[in-house]
Amino acid sequence: MLSLNSILVEVFNALYYIFPAYCANGAPVIFGGGKPIDLGRTFLDGKPLFGSHKTIRGFIAGLAIGTLVGWLQEFYAPKIGLPEGNTLLGFILSLGALMGDLLGSFLKRRLNLKPGAPLPISDQIDFVLVALLFSLLIRPPTFTDALIIIILTGPIHLLINIAAYLLGLKETPW
Repeated sequence: MLSLNSILVEVFNALYYIFPAYCANGAPVIFGGGKPIDLGRTFLDGKPLFGSHKTIRGFIAGLAIGTLVGWLQEFYAPKIGLPEGNTLLGFILSLGALMGDLLGSFLKRRLNLKPGAPLPISDQIDFVLVALLFSLLIRPPTFTDALIIIILTGPIHLLINIAAYLLGLKETPW
């Protein structure tokens, strides 16, 4: 039988694994702005590829922050008793998270949703699913870790977005 302590360790390890992706996904809210990553281009349907909220600066900031988190996990976390991370994994998870977010925005534009409009489930999980997919190239999570990540990401994402909204960092709470 699993003890509460072993369950908490499993949850911590899963969230620690995906933490670079979480940070990469959140960084554009703080550091974004500027030129849209699609440069205002449209798709075959005449709609924007991603929209004005997906910016070059936000993408670069997300990639840099997530990679930095992976580097910190690799070099400093073991010194304070945390599991060792991996800089390359941090980069790959971050890239996957940002690509997943772009994929969600692409889908929203096809559905005629404006930038910032909600698309439940996609808004909460697209970034983490693609991050996990990309991680298969470097160091796949365990099945248990992946399951924990997928189950907890939605509620965590909603809580963080509400906090960002209350702090004035986002225009909407989703």
